[in-house]
Amino acid sequence: DHPLKYMWAYKYDSDYTGINTHADQAAVNVNLWITPDDANLDSNSGGLVIFTAKPPSDWDFTAYNTDTERVDRDILAPTNYANVTVPYRANRAVIFDSALFHHTDKFSFKEGYRNRRINLTLLYGDMQFDSPKTGEL
Repeated sequence: DHPLKYMWAYKYDSDYTGINTHADQAAVNVNLWITPDDANLDSNSGGLVIFTAKPPSDWDFTAYNTDTERVDRDILAPTNYANVTVPYRANRAVIFDSALFHHTDKFSFKEGYRNRRINLTLLYGDMQFDSPKTGEL
């Protein structure tokens, strides 16, 4: 049973770094992008980078979402930064385990308010710390 826990939207400036590497306190993450594809200046980017690693169960929310050096050194580097990078596409929904570390991919969208990258996020259920097998999402 995974009821909706959180929902939000971001509307970014045309050139922005997006959200840094983090994991969400939920079981399932749904990201939906709604800006038209012709606003994206690089069709191979602008989406989401999802790593194959989760935080250890003995780390608290603050530790795995603010200590980026530790996450990088102790969690991501040992996996050689194994990830799946999902390019931006309008009306694409990306559904994945919220405990997996992830961040916004680099992006460049056309100038102008109507061209700004819009991301809707919905989080369902409670975080599960069990780790996937290597290379498995």
